[in-house]
Amino acid sequence: MEKSLIDHRVYTIAPRKMNEFLEAFNRLALPVLRETVGEPVGMYVTKVGPLNQFVHLWAYKDLADYEERGKRRETHPEFAEYLAATEGLVVAQENKLLQKL
Repeated sequence: MEKSLIDHRVYTIAPRKMNEFLEAFNRLALPVLRETVGEPVGMYVTKVGPLNQFVHLWAYKDLADYEERGKRRETHPEFAEYLAATEGLVVAQENKLLQKL
């Protein structure tokens, strides 16, 4: 299945809280995401430019696939634990859908 959409997510993390965020993300969110969304294309932290940013990329076949897997993520019973654990750590979010040419 060719993936033609990339979900490009940028989370700005509170200063000096990146390690706390990454621990919670890896422990609580990543298992749920792998089960509901699939394997990430990549996960990165910024080193130059705007700092304290966590960037993660996810591939989807099309918009319907993105919406269906997003619903599975949001309704997963363990996802709320991740959201609670990271409350106050994520100070801004930016999501983009990039279409492959």
